[in-house]
Amino acid sequence: MHRCPMTASASWKVGPLAEASGLTVRTLHHWDAIGLLSPSQRSQGGHREYTEGDLVRLYHVLALRSLGLGLDTIAACLDAGVDPTRLVRDHTAGVEASLAALETLRERLVRLGDALAAGRAPSADALLDALKAIGGTGPEAEHTLRRHLDADQIQALRTRAAALGPAMHYLLEVEWPELYRRADRLRAAGTPPTDRKVRRLVARMDELSVLFTGGDAGISAGVRDAWHDDPAAMAADPGAPADDWRELADYLSRARQSPA
Repeated sequence: MHRCPMTASASWKVGPLAEASGLTVRTLHHWDAIGLLSPSQRSQGGHREYTEGDLVRLYHVLALRSLGLGLDTIAACLDAGVDPTRLVRDHTAGVEASLAALETLRERLVRLGDALAAGRAPSADALLDALKAIGGTGPEAEHTLRRHLDADQIQALRTRAAALGPAMHYLLEVEWPELYRRADRLRAAGTPPTDRKVRRLVARMDELSVLFTGGDAGISAGVRDAWHDDPAAMAADPGAPADDWRELADYLSRARQSPA
């Protein structure tokens, strides 16, 4: 790790940090501009520098990105707070799964290469094995919607969530509740539901809904019913008054109905 020689404590200017982390200076500048990762101190000469705390946040950003999450989702997860132990475990699991998939692919490609080197045409089964090894699936994940969805619908949700692997936790259990909390802060501040900020939150909520339901109208209705009946539990905030969350649901409904 490149340390900035201008300060007594460990700190990094943007160039050395980009080199050490394998990122570009342009990427770090962009993340600074959008508020995802900003240098938190200045040197005696007035230069902005990254601290060790910033490096921890940088690791969180990169680990979440490795799970396939977008920058908006990562920002929401960091604002909501992520369990660092779980994040390292999920990151490790993702790396191990990638290594296992690559090893399987390597073995099958070696067999294909051996067959070709011996002048034999590879069999259809060998080719299909190699193609299957290029894909991958993640572990299953569960959530609590049993009162509103039947067994087939629950299984459909599980299948879609499983395909997301560890990213499912951060999308469903971290980002989604954080989006609702942000919307509730806007509602409490008196922001009209037609405001662009509210509509943008609603659009992302609806994107996540489609991601997990596959656009199935019945499943989507069940999810909405779950939010209406037990919004505090769905938002991972069991201490929140149910009436407040129902007011938020009405607020979001008005945002969805407002003209573009």
